[in-house]
Amino acid sequence: MLVATRVAALTECILLVRTEEVLACNDVLVMKLCGIKLDKKDTFGKSDPFLVFYKCNEDQREMRIPVSSLCNGDVNRTLKVECYDWDSDGSSHDLIGVCITNVLELSTPNSTFELKHPKKASKKKYTNSRTIRVEHARMIKNYGFLDYIQAGVQMNFTVAIDFTQSNGHPSDPRSLHYINNVGLNQYATALQSVGNIIQDYDSDKMFPALGFGGKLPDGSVSHEFFLNLNPGNPFCAGIGGVMHAYQSAIRSVALWGPTNFAPVINHVARFAAAMRDGTNYFVLLIITDGVITDMPQTVQAVIEASYLPMSIIIVGVGNADFSAMNVLDADNKVLSARGRSAQRDIVQFVPLRDYLTSGDNAMVQARLAKAVLAEVPDQFLGYMRRHNIEPPKQRLAPQSISSGPSSAQPSAPPM
Repeated sequence: MLVATRVAALTECILLVRTEEVLACNDVLVMKLCGIKLDKKDTFGKSDPFLVFYKCNEDQREMRIPVSSLCNGDVNRTLKVECYDWDSDGSSHDLIGVCITNVLELSTPNSTFELKHPKKASKKKYTNSRTIRVEHARMIKNYGFLDYIQAGVQMNFTVAIDFTQSNGHPSDPRSLHYINNVGLNQYATALQSVGNIIQDYDSDKMFPALGFGGKLPDGSVSHEFFLNLNPGNPFCAGIGGVMHAYQSAIRSVALWGPTNFAPVINHVARFAAAMRDGTNYFVLLIITDGVITDMPQTVQAVIEASYLPMSIIIVGVGNADFSAMNVLDADNKVLSARGRSAQRDIVQFVPLRDYLTSGDNAMVQARLAKAVLAEVPDQFLGYMRRHNIEPPKQRLAPQSISSGPSSAQPSAPPM
């Protein structure tokens, strides 16, 4: 036992945790620097300088950090800047010089900093390795999603549900629209999961809901009809009202086709186009089971919508081929068509089947909602920052949005 005790003692270790308070700060330093007659490091041609910024910790240790976290909010904190001559091999960059500064100095236009090479500093005739000048600099606020919401910017939520035949007849237990009194079908699961979260950001919680690809009771086929089948008042009270409208529509609207997305995207985009000032942001939730049949028109609609205060969430239900959805999601490649490219990535696609592994319905809904809404805040901020829109200084009062009739039936504000 004595030997065992000694061995255990030898394996003990001490975990030293260093902590540091980060001051509340949402500023972003934007600046442009230029080198002035920097020392040449190459035999032929001028130097190719780049800078490395360091911040000094309280215990004087140095660590390499991204510019976005220069000084933990303390503008007087010491920064070390190294200027190198870039070499293509990536491993033998030549040091031109070093300077010591801070964010306060860096944010002052026309400030200059002497670059000094440590090995040359002891030479009598050496003064410096030339200078770095701040050509322009400014401090901007890095506002977050909640800053805009708390200032009264309104999130406008619209639902669009797929009523095409590929879903299967609602009386068939295999149908994705299956009507039963026991649990939620996949459409209802997706709608409730996302809606219960996003409705908290809507001021009046009155939502219009659309259907597409269905044959209406009057015999017409529509890709942009109001889910409650009331052409004069499409609003549903809360997500509960949307669920009620969906359950009623699935009993009276015949599943038809084809699966066209462009009409419902353009429907919401019309309202977003009229509200570009940052007081409103529009989110369209499309729930669908299959392949898009108007892909060229849909791609064009998404590209046009990317210039507007708008996001599109697509939830795929069932086991169809959703490869076209990944094209629209455009996480790895900018969406483009007809010589025009999307300004922002505004589409988030999530296949529901990836979240149905747990038997706990509440857990399924929570995981789905988290995945579906993950990109909306960044998409929202992307629009605001691109257009230099700050949160209103005074909280905005809730406002109603109205419009004239559309080509299909009276338009309604997607709120």
